Amino acid sequence: MIVITGGTGKLGSRIAERLLERVPAAEIGVSVREPGRAAQLSARGVRVRRGDFADPGSLAEAFEGAAQVLVVSTDESGDEAVAHHVSAIEAAREAGAKRVLYTSHQGAAADSVFAPMADHAATERRLEGAPFTALRNGFYASTVPLLLGAALETGELAAPADGPVSWTAHADLAEAAAIILADEGRFDGPTPPLTAPVALDLQDVAALLTGLTGRPVRRVVVSDEAWVATLTGHGVPAPQAELLLGMFRAARRGEFATAGPELEAVLGRPATPLRAVLAEALGR
Repeated sequence: MIVITGGTGKLGSRIAERLLERVPAAEIGVSVREPGRAAQLSARGVRVRRGDFADPGSLAEAFEGAAQVLVVSTDESGDEAVAHHVSAIEAAREAGAKRVLYTSHQGAAADSVFAPMADHAATERRLEGAPFTALRNGFYASTVPLLLGAALETGELAAPADGPVSWTAHADLAEAAAIILADEGRFDGPTPPLTAPVALDLQDVAALLTGLTGRPVRRVVVSDEAWVATLTGHGVPAPQAELLLGMFRAARRGEFATAGPELEAVLGRPATPLRAVLAEALGR
């Protein structure tokens, strides 16, 4: 059996859907905090069990009988995130899983200036010692619409200095994960970067918005301090604003600039371009 954690989340649910195209439902399980939210998967024959990283005792039943467990990384950061990931890894191995897979990141590095990347690196270290696969996913392209601010109203995409990022669609990463799960052992250890084939910065994003809307959108660089002040002025806690600023700092260091062919090789088709992700988000 293949068990996917976070089976009702944005990535985990898509992985489960794509895996159903390749593996009988009876061989798939999902671990979710609220089983009622996975009723559609249960109706299709997927095993649904409660599993909560914060409640390690629940994971033993959720992972029972699993040959592979895919640990989908949490939205948390810091020591708590790593602790939750490790709880899931340990529970999977105690349940007898032959391989543990983890949704890591292309930019995973202990010295990253964006805190979640250090968390991914720390989790990967705890995977070592038994068969594992760390999916080195590209930065989610769905992040880009969240960075636009009032760009469509003002014609100015205002944000701190950035750098190129290999923005990658959730749908592509979900399909790749399903393919890798169905083809057990395809990758051992960290995968090559699973990214879109090109890296784009916010100047490129402004150009895409111009083409999609037919109205000029120009890139405006604001200081780190001014951007953080704007966020906190809108109620974002200062520590969270500083964490988010780390994404820009890491991008301008080139931490997310890696782009390669491996994702398209796994998919057997071209990756979804950022323009398509933006068009969908904007209803174009």
